[in-house]
Amino acid sequence: MTRDNAAIARTLNEALPYLTRYDDAVVVIKLGGHAMGSDDGMASFARDVVLMRTVGINPVIVHGGGPMINELLARLGVESQFVRGKRVTDADTMRVVEMVLAGEVNKRIVQAINTAGGRAVGLTGKDADMITCRQTDPELGFVGTPTEVDPRLLNSLFRDEMIPVIAPIGTGEQDETYNINGDTAAGAIAAALKADRLLLLTDVSGVKDQSGEVVTALTAARVREMTAAGVIAGGMIPKTETALDALEAGVRAVVILDGRVPNAVLLELFTSHGAGSLIRME
Repeated sequence: MTRDNAAIARTLNEALPYLTRYDDAVVVIKLGGHAMGSDDGMASFARDVVLMRTVGINPVIVHGGGPMINELLARLGVESQFVRGKRVTDADTMRVVEMVLAGEVNKRIVQAINTAGGRAVGLTGKDADMITCRQTDPELGFVGTPTEVDPRLLNSLFRDEMIPVIAPIGTGEQDETYNINGDTAAGAIAAALKADRLLLLTDVSGVKDQSGEVVTALTAARVREMTAAGVIAGGMIPKTETALDALEAGVRAVVILDGRVPNAVLLELFTSHGAGSLIRME
């Protein structure tokens, strides 16, 4: 046996307890950042997801698509307005958002997973009235916050060993279409499914302490302390807020990890050291 083969065999042996532990578990993954912009990154991510489904995990993919939306808005000459640094999603912008998220981005991910040997199906929160929203802020237009997630369609897909890929678009009480922040949508879906894990893939290595080192394990109380002290700041705040909301709603653990790392999802699920910052309630 060569050294490489021995290493592969040892890795598989070490992964066995984790393969058993996650059998039939629901893992919600928010996909964004590097893996979405790179063909190689997308293909690698798709293979990881197919492997998860093959070993008995029920993965759910929720994706963003901000850069693609910006590109099409610019090409179409749709001028964006901003309030407090946030884009106003008017009716014209919402049409572009839905076109990009439900069309181009969603189907690219579905195709990558199917090419890797999986059986993926593309959805939005509007399908089967999965995600009902309220308007987040009238000044921001058609931006929504989930008020209810109906998991019945997703549970049906799990039974058929399908992999749901969900664009973060929901429906209002008056049948309005709302754009939802991808992390927020993923958190709400994970909560409705009482997921074992919510994995938030991003372009940073995790939650960092005052010295800039990644903290691999955190409690909800510690996250609140670090936020109050200003250690958790900027773009990490909404991610940790999503994590805390998900934990309070029954998700077992949330991990913020670097999607640029090859096989980051597998490293997190199937190794002892993980791949990011794991947050639990206690």
